[in-house]
Amino acid sequence: MDFRELYIKSEYRSLHDNIITDFFNPILDKSTLYKRAVGFFSSSALIQITYGLTKLIKNDGKILLIASPRLQAEDIEAMKIGYEARRKVIEKSILDSIREPTNFFEEERLNLLATLISEGRLDIKLAFTEKNDTIGMYHEKLGLLYDSSNNIIAFTGSMNETSNAFLYNYESIDVFCSWTKDKERVMLKEEAFETLWSNKDSNVEIIEFPKVAYEKLKSYKKEKIDIDMDNRILQCADIKQLKPLLSEPMIPAGFSFHDYQIEAIDNWEKQDFVGIFDMATGTGKTYTGLGALERLYQTVKGQLAVVIVCPYQHLVEQWVEDINKFNIKPIIGYSSSPQRDWRRKLESAVRDQKIKVRGSSFFCFICTNATFSSDFVQRQISKIRGNALLLVDEAHNFGSTKLSTLLSENFNYRLALSATLERHNDEEGTEKLYKYFGNVCIKYTLDMAISEGKLTPYKYYPVLVSLNEKELQLYSYLSQEIAKCLIQDKTGKVRLNEKGEKLALKRSRLVAAASDKIELLRELISPYKNDNYMLVYCGATTLLPDNQDYSDVDIEDIRQIDAVTKMLGNDLEMKVSQFTSREDAEEREILKHKFQRADNLQALIAIKCLDEGVNIPSIKTAFILASTTNPKEYIQRRGRVLRLAKGKDYAEIFDFVTTPRPLDEVSSLTEDVMKKELGLVKNELKRVIEFARLAMNYMEADKIIQSIIETYNLEIDELYYDN
Repeated sequence: MDFRELYIKSEYRSLHDNIITDFFNPILDKSTLYKRAVGFFSSSALIQITYGLTKLIKNDGKILLIASPRLQAEDIEAMKIGYEARRKVIEKSILDSIREPTNFFEEERLNLLATLISEGRLDIKLAFTEKNDTIGMYHEKLGLLYDSSNNIIAFTGSMNETSNAFLYNYESIDVFCSWTKDKERVMLKEEAFETLWSNKDSNVEIIEFPKVAYEKLKSYKKEKIDIDMDNRILQCADIKQLKPLLSEPMIPAGFSFHDYQIEAIDNWEKQDFVGIFDMATGTGKTYTGLGALERLYQTVKGQLAVVIVCPYQHLVEQWVEDINKFNIKPIIGYSSSPQRDWRRKLESAVRDQKIKVRGSSFFCFICTNATFSSDFVQRQISKIRGNALLLVDEAHNFGSTKLSTLLSENFNYRLALSATLERHNDEEGTEKLYKYFGNVCIKYTLDMAISEGKLTPYKYYPVLVSLNEKELQLYSYLSQEIAKCLIQDKTGKVRLNEKGEKLALKRSRLVAAASDKIELLRELISPYKNDNYMLVYCGATTLLPDNQDYSDVDIEDIRQIDAVTKMLGNDLEMKVSQFTSREDAEEREILKHKFQRADNLQALIAIKCLDEGVNIPSIKTAFILASTTNPKEYIQRRGRVLRLAKGKDYAEIFDFVTTPRPLDEVSSLTEDVMKKELGLVKNELKRVIEFARLAMNYMEADKIIQSIIETYNLEIDELYYDN
């Protein structure tokens, strides 16, 4: 948690900047101490100061506040009588300025302050001037914020901690940072505050906050605080008009869509809210989808049932975080859902929406593909009446035989999100998706995203590795057996039978597990052994033992991921961890945070569970040991590495490209043997050409492409026909 990671302007003006969302919230998110000296004290000032404090609380932070009591002329005269009169006048002034909360939001924010006071994490002192027997108001506006590295941000300006200051007045603040040329000014501001706090300024009188006022504030304390309040409450233009929190979709405060996201939503509306967002991984599909949901909600005036479906639990969890930001409280349905009563909630929501109970005509249910397929959920969907939206993430999965039968006509509004909607070798499944979800509303490709600065540029290094002698024997054996499994279906198309499909899977896993990859990885990663933010993709496969009979294809041995983990962790003494389905959701979340903070974790070693949707922007260097022939999977893996992150000017991808044998041995092969090996070569080349075409070092990568093409006497067009 370091201020240096933030973009901080030297000046903020309230009519041009949202000072809460642009300044306070991101800085308090990284703060451990907040010192504030303001003008007048009031309960509205206290309420306004709570914006962003939930972030400070998560950091075990503390607040020191100096304010001036709001005194009338008669109060000042009364204070001249003596210290006892002074105490009573100030107590009355402070108590009068703490008014009762008028709505739910003020209740929750006073509860937050009361909790901070009870825990000793908010300390308030009062200030006023006294000179020549004349009492005046302390009117300085000064703030200091500290992070865990003791970086300091100081700010001064015209703004008080009041509703008017935040929301109506033309206010400005000047900002100074201790790690810049302004360090001396920051130190002077810090010294000024400390002088005030310790009552060492001869021109200002500092007194303790009245105990009776503390007790008054403590009376607003509830059993618990809503630690995620600021993530879910849209800051309104007028705090007096805030109404109790409802689960109504709203665009998050301070958030604005990119032009291409607005275009997608506009086109979806023009297509009667039925369509497809074909957007590259990392370009904001989730937010665009939620923005579309909000647009539809406004159009149908709140009469809407929403069902969102994601492939896996960890994707549901990520979606829920973003859904909350859009002020929606979803019903969360899957086997280990944090909402144990989600079935009851869904039944109730469907029933209420069906009979249009006032205030209950909108609900949002999010679940996994598996839960969506369950008899219970399908029964509830069949009962939905009126406007209903089906929003499917990674929608290509719904082209499968089972899921495609569940695409209900009960949903009159439909939205499919995917970076790769076309299903590999499944034209029929792809056609079902287009028939149900309609036309593409936007196609935002990877090259567009990179050129427009929405994804990180990358360097691509194809790394040639060949099968060893025993692996090549097994590869040849499996190829011969697969050739015996070709059949012709009813449409006349040639395909593999069930046995052939199993053998083809074993052959692809053999390629993924080529043993020479381990030592080659050791050589390539060694220069990076002291770096962070690395990802190693392995295959869901086992390595071939030296003594294995090549005709026996069912022997299980050490998994590739375990061999890689041992080599990196033990041999190279790197800090690594596996990121697989064997780790539960909580463990994976911890690993993500440790990885992004470079907290004793340099590299994640993953199999398949990083393919769809997991967002770890800080990944900078990827070593891809295993790839399938499915473009959906390898394109998603590339996209996983190209998300924007601070300090990440470009990414690097090392792609292990498997050939049957070293290229310099190919010229001695017979034409028949070379022909049998072409299938693997062509499949690998398709991926390499796709990855290389957008790389910063295209010419370097293209040299390897050309060497393979020339060695096997290939034409580029040959790569895109079935083998």
